[in-house]
Amino acid sequence: MQEPKMNYYLSCDDLEQFMIDVFQGIGVPEKDAKICADVLITADKRGIDSHGIGRLKPIYYDRIVKQKIQQPVTKIEVVRDRLATAVIDGHHGMGMVVSTYCMNLAIKKAKKYGMGMVVARNSTHYGIAGYYTLMACQENAIGLTGTNARPSTAPTFGVENMLGTNPLVFGMPTDEEFAFTNDYATSIMQRGKIEQYAREGKECPPGLIIDRQGGTMTDPHQILKALVEGTAALVPIGGIEEETGGHKGYGYATVVEILSAALQQGAFMKQLSGFDPKGNRIPYSLGHFFMAIDIAAFTEVESFKKITGDILRSLRNSQKVPGAERIYTCGQKEYLAWLERKETGIPINEALQKDILAMRDELGLTQYQFEFE
Repeated sequence: MQEPKMNYYLSCDDLEQFMIDVFQGIGVPEKDAKICADVLITADKRGIDSHGIGRLKPIYYDRIVKQKIQQPVTKIEVVRDRLATAVIDGHHGMGMVVSTYCMNLAIKKAKKYGMGMVVARNSTHYGIAGYYTLMACQENAIGLTGTNARPSTAPTFGVENMLGTNPLVFGMPTDEEFAFTNDYATSIMQRGKIEQYAREGKECPPGLIIDRQGGTMTDPHQILKALVEGTAALVPIGGIEEETGGHKGYGYATVVEILSAALQQGAFMKQLSGFDPKGNRIPYSLGHFFMAIDIAAFTEVESFKKITGDILRSLRNSQKVPGAERIYTCGQKEYLAWLERKETGIPINEALQKDILAMRDELGLTQYQFEFE
């Protein structure tokens, strides 16, 4: 692999405005463009480089402009609405817009009924799952979300990519500066991270991707190609064997698949490949679910936040393994990344520089001149 080249840094505000202009340039309405850009810049701010500006071109721009499998204008249809629940059809629009609508609706229902759950069908990639649980936290609610995805993960004792990376994410407000949120996939590795390794010219760690013969793969470019071809698969959390707990990650991924598809009669597993039987590209038709739990329906909000904070502080203050500097709790590293990046900006490596310039030039966004040109 090549040695990674020097990063340049763009301020969060400048990068966010660029993404807004790109989204508008490909037909996303201004209000929706701001939502989409906010989801992506939130990932970058929190140090989740696999789901920020790095995904603007391959996941959104290309699918709308080049592959034509995603709609820039999102038409949200309420298919079913029952007291604390609802089913939404996103009609292959912007997944971030669909999902923001869904979580807002779940929160509204939770404030009225104590709990609210909304599921979406015919949606598209919705960015970092933690964005939506943080929405609930800001309203003094517990948030829960998950989404299925194109097949990439093998079941325990299997080598075929059947399940998506299928995050199962919670968010809980605390009395600290940051919420608890476990924003990660149910596979050890996920596609966005592999794409990041490819952009940075790094090898993937061994043992996280399995080929059809049960061997491991480490070249990110080969892995991404093999995942599309179905000749490699990601390994669930816990690994490929039961002895290391792989069946647990596999089980949670299956839970997400069922809740994302069965509640809204949607597509699942191989149906989410993005290709029809003749090999033509088609929309991914993803499903998501969102739950909000109003804390005030159970207890005093401040009491909940303090007890949650006490739990987290107790974990961080527990005895460390020799040589370890500190113990973290979920959401803390992302908060620390934000404290740093609001000063330094977002790192833009060589591959991202090329993507940014390509989108700028194709859309004629001549107001942007970058230091790395």
